[in-house]
Parts: sequence; C-alpha cells; structure tokens
Amino acid sequence: MAQIHDLTALEQAQAVRSKELSPVEITEHYLERIERLDRELGAFVTVTAERALDQAREQEARVLREPPEDLPPLLGVPVPIKDLNLVKDVPIYFGSATYEGFVAPVDDAVVERLREAGTIMVGKTNTPEFGLPCYTEPAVCPPARTPWDLSRSAGGSSGGAAAAVAGGLAPVAHGSDGAGSIRIPASACGLYGIKPSRGRISSGPIIPDLAGFSTNGPISRTVADAAALLDAMAHNNPGDHYWAPPPKLGSFSAYVGREPGRLRIARHATPAVPEAEVHPDVLAAYEKATELLVSLGHEVEEVTPPFGAETVPEFVKMWYTFACMHPVAKENEHKLRPITAWLRERGHAVTAPEFLQAQASLQLTTRLALQATDAYDAVLTPTLTQPPVPIGWFEEGDDPEQTFERMKRFAPFTAVYNVSGQPAVNLPLHWTDEGLPIGVMLAGRFGDEGTLISLSAQIEAAVGGFWGDRRPSVW
Repeated sequence: MAQIHDLTALEQAQAVRSKELSPVEITEHYLERIERLDRELGAFVTVTAERALDQAREQEARVLREPPEDLPPLLGVPVPIKDLNLVKDVPIYFGSATYEGFVAPVDDAVVERLREAGTIMVGKTNTPEFGLPCYTEPAVCPPARTPWDLSRSAGGSSGGAAAAVAGGLAPVAHGSDGAGSIRIPASACGLYGIKPSRGRISSGPIIPDLAGFSTNGPISRTVADAAALLDAMAHNNPGDHYWAPPPKLGSFSAYVGREPGRLRIARHATPAVPEAEVHPDVLAAYEKATELLVSLGHEVEEVTPPFGAETVPEFVKMWYTFACMHPVAKENEHKLRPITAWLRERGHAVTAPEFLQAQASLQLTTRLALQATDAYDAVLTPTLTQPPVPIGWFEEGDDPEQTFERMKRFAPFTAVYNVSGQPAVNLPLHWTDEGLPIGVMLAGRFGDEGTLISLSAQIEAAVGGFWGDRRPSVW
C-alpha cells in the first residue's frame, strides 16, 4: 500500500480536498520522517514542528468550511523554505555561523505567497554559507547528502531542499538559484527543478534583485508538482527591478498536459570554463537525452556554444562582490568558512567601475547570444560535468582557490542562464551503473517557462512514472 510520501504533492492536495487525508496527517507523517531520517541526510537546519502543526490545523479547518473547488491547488502540502529566505520569527543562519542567534524580522514575499497558497512550512532547509558554494557543507549543521549515496554531496546551494525531496522528507521544496543552485542539487539528487525567468518571482521586501542573477524556484519529483509550485510562487512587488511576462495560458500548470508540438532544439556539451572536462557518464546522459528528443519527433541541431570563455572572468568578478552582500560584524569574521573569507577578500578589492564594466560586458554577451538561441525553442546541455562527488571533495587540500576552481569546473553550464535570465530546468534522465543520478539541462526563451514545462512533461511521460519510478534506499 502506498504511504503518504509516495504520493505526489498534487495527489496529496487532492486527497485533502476529498477529505481522504487531512493536512495534520500529512504534516505529522513528514515530521516523523524528518525526525527519523534527517540525521543521515542533513536536509534541515531548523525544524518548525509546532508552527507546522498549527498551520496544518488552520488548513484543516479551512477544508471543512470551504467548497473543494475554492481551495488552492497545494493546500495542505508541506513545503520547506530554504534557509536563505526570511520567515518571520524563525531563526535564519544564511548557512553561516556568523548569524547564529539571528531571528527573521519579516517574511520574504515568496514565503507569504506560499502561506497564502495553504502550504505548510515544516522547516528551513540546509544551505552553504550565504549560498555561495555549489555544495552544502556549512559550519552550522551537518552536510546535505544525496539520498542515492550518503557518502556524496547533495550539491548546492539548495542542497538541503533537494535532499529533503529526494529522501521523502518533503513532497516538494522551495529553492533558489543564483548560478545553478536549483539545477545543481536537482541533478545530484535525481529531481526536477526549475530556474524561472528573471523577474518571475519577487525577492522582496528586503533582499535586492540587483543584477538579477538569483531567483526563487521549485524543486520536485514531478513536472506537474513543480508547475503548481511555480504558480504559487510567481508574483511581483512594487519596486522590483525585473518583471517577467505572465504565462500565455494563464498558469504554468496549464502547460503540463499540453503537447509541445515539434520543437527545434539546439544542443552543445562544451563548457564555458575551458579547463572543465565532461565525465563520460555525463556525456552518456546527454546523448541519451538527445536520442529521446529525436524519438519524440523534435529536431535537434548541434550549435556553437552561445556563451564562451570570455564570460567567465566577468562573472567571477561579480560573484566575488556578491560574497560581500551579507553584513558580518568584524568580531565574527573569524567564523566565516575559508572559501567565503577568500571570496569576500577579492570582492572588497573590486571597484565600482570594475563591477559595472563586468555587468555591462555580460549584458552585451547576452544580447549577442540570444540572437542565436532565440531561433530555437530550447537548448540542451549537461547540467554538471560530473556525477555527485564525495562529501569534502571540494575542500580537499584546504586551499580556497582550489575549491573555487573545482566549483567552476563542476558547474560551468548552469550560470550562463543566470546571466541571461532565461528559464532552465534539470531533467533527471540518467543513472550511472553505480546508481548515481545525472541530470541534463534544457533552457528556453526568456519568459517561456511554458514550453519547457510542456516539453518536460512529454519527456517525463515517455520515460514513465517518476522518471522510471526510481527510489533511493532511504525511501
């Protein structure tokens, strides 16, 4: 017999509307699994059990008094929040020991949206310090591990969110992505993840959008769940620098059952970082995805990579400065992780004109790149250059410069779409002989998450079940 965590988020919500399950039952089920399994997975930094049960009881009362058709699509579904986002009256670490004891004074707008959608916040998920690394091994809690091999990293920076969903500790999760931070852990944990278009989801009221690299987004097991969660999260607030056009069909969920038609898809497997080498298993996943797309009737064409090596130093310069965004008291700087301190030192050395020149250069590169890629409905690449790596691999040798080089070579494909603002998804299409997940990435035209969702749903249906109905042993 299926257990609650075997159900998709939308199946759980339907069971709530039909009164087969209550939000309290669902919440208690996940809290029990978190208590029992999270010591292995490192998914959560804070569990908010009492608050979650209070929210569940509120939603249960709502189910009893409102007609089923008036209830939001995800009412009663647990959705943990990444610990880079503010939840009023809940501690937030930003992955850093320098913020121990800090309690969020307000809710982020996306947190408000998820609460209004009737979802239940069971806790805050693990993230690396200030979300800067592509692996989740902070000082404030144990590392986040992929449930497929507990000796290996769940990726980052939404590593805890992905570990929670892949390990059955949450049906879906909120994540965020500034250089691949949804797609990287989705690949490492065998999940579907969407980095939305720039301006799709407001970062207000406090967190600035600045260059627009970072965005909130959904992590899930299924395309339909991700689309529903994106519907709940998408919004804009006055003062936002960036706005994305609304979906043409009225919702992202409307694209799940819509045939994409015959699409023209570009592909390349050349990373922007020249020193990066693509692992044979990753290339196998990429070729398998190409064959599948062709078998579904799509035209797939080899192209020259639209973003080349010239983008890397300009992006790195900006990444250095973003490391300086979180204020840290002088007396707490010794608590920073070595990689963070190294990045901040370089960020403080970047002048304002250098920052603006880097941003201008990347915008020019994007304008030129989009002239080529907008001729295609999607672009296929690997998500990462390697399968999930062992815990501690990035920091071997205790040399922050080496750590940063390994980060660049591990995830050179993802950041270009944070630069361009295009939507991009990870598809969990391949597993190695050792049982490790490897994702492939599809990017779309700016503002056109709908085509990516339609295509993803078509691919998911062709593969069958939950991407071949795979489950890790902790399930």
